[in-house]
Formats: sequence, structure tokens, C-alpha cells
Amino acid sequence: MKRRSIGLGLTALAVFAGLFYLYGGHQTPSGQAPLADLNSANLSELKDEFNGDKANVRILVLLSPT
Repeated sequence: MKRRSIGLGLTALAVFAGLFYLYGGHQTPSGQAPLADLNSANLSELKDEFNGDKANVRILVLLSPT
């Protein structure tokens, strides 16, 4: 019985963490540009902005939830 309770608790915690990750809101610090969703419509805008700042160090990070 105790093992089952621990398993259910861990499962509930994992579901809560996943929902918080997906729907908890995404905020950026003040002074930083807001987060953007990358899609085919705004890909050229990202490319132009990235290439336009050649004098500075640039880092592009792509994260996937899968």
C-alpha cells in the first residue's frame, strides 16, 4: 500500500510539473526582449536580426520540449 501511495504521489507531482511548465507563463527579465515562438513566418526576421549584429557575440539556443 505504501509503495502505491508513493507511486501515485510521484505521478501527480510529475503531471503538475508538466502542466506548470506548459501553462505557468513565460516571463523574461526587464530589459530583455520577450520570448518569441519560432515559425516559418518569422524565420527571415530572426535571420536578419542575428546577422545584423555581427560585431557582438551572438548565441542562438533552440529548446524543444520533446
